[in-house]
Amino acid sequence: MDEAIQRRGESFGERLARHGLALTRERTTALQVNVGFACDLACGHCHLEAGPARGEMMQLEVMAEVIACARRFRFASIDLTGGAPELVPELPYLVRGVAPETPRLIVRTNLVSLEGERGEELLRLYRELQVVLVASLPAGNQSQTEAQRGVGVWQRSIRVLERLNALGYGLPGSPLELDLVSNPSGAFLPPQQLQAQEKFRRDLARKHGVSFHNLYTFANVPLGRFRSFLERSGNLDGYLEKLWAGFNPCAVAGLMCRSQLSVDWRGRLYDCDFHLARGLAHGGAARFISDLVELPPAGTPIAAADHCYACTVGSGFT
Repeated sequence: MDEAIQRRGESFGERLARHGLALTRERTTALQVNVGFACDLACGHCHLEAGPARGEMMQLEVMAEVIACARRFRFASIDLTGGAPELVPELPYLVRGVAPETPRLIVRTNLVSLEGERGEELLRLYRELQVVLVASLPAGNQSQTEAQRGVGVWQRSIRVLERLNALGYGLPGSPLELDLVSNPSGAFLPPQQLQAQEKFRRDLARKHGVSFHNLYTFANVPLGRFRSFLERSGNLDGYLEKLWAGFNPCAVAGLMCRSQLSVDWRGRLYDCDFHLARGLAHGGAARFISDLVELPPAGTPIAAADHCYACTVGSGFT
């Protein structure tokens, strides 16, 4: 148990029990696929410590198993994430393979990975298949964004957003959905989501003529590179206290882990991407997507860990 949480004498599991709650599955309707940790950025909030030095990438054999799984179970949504999915050479094979098997295919992007000739090829593919794009943009201004992502990233991100709008993504009434995700750049919690969305919308439209559909604000999870930052800056205990104090029992019902199954670049199964980062396997033991013959039934317990506090603060991480 983390020290700040230990001083409260209450782990996340104990906190749930005090509120008469349990972390269990509902019907599994979503599959999240982490295609690897390679990324062209090394963001300060990354719970996976993804970056240019990471070589882990999903290979064709595992992609084929993911596609086969999507055919067996017909998930309501499939969510491709990383790292930066665009850096995986065989990504088009995976996208084309799963797109016909789900009504909602999501690709998470850091935006800058969509620059250049390779990015243009992927954008044409995304538009053809009406892929939902969820783009990470830490803030609606240059200084906060580059504090988290590095010098020069702001203008590159804006150029890609402009290109997405030119293709029809993010425009009012367009079926090409473009959503943004914002994480705080420091040891504090995100602002109220609707308030932040309106500010983003005003600022990006006024300064850059850029539009998008939805903004999601999430608290940073104290794992990986963000945890290292908290430790170096002396903010770990204070941040954990904020997460503990901000616990919202109403957020538990909508947590993504309750309806989602996560698979990593090797094909191993987890309940969510944060458990993946911690190595907390689905069901408590290593299992592979190729061995999945039935989805976990409703009521199946999900491992509760103290980093789960980040998913239940404010509106929650859904």
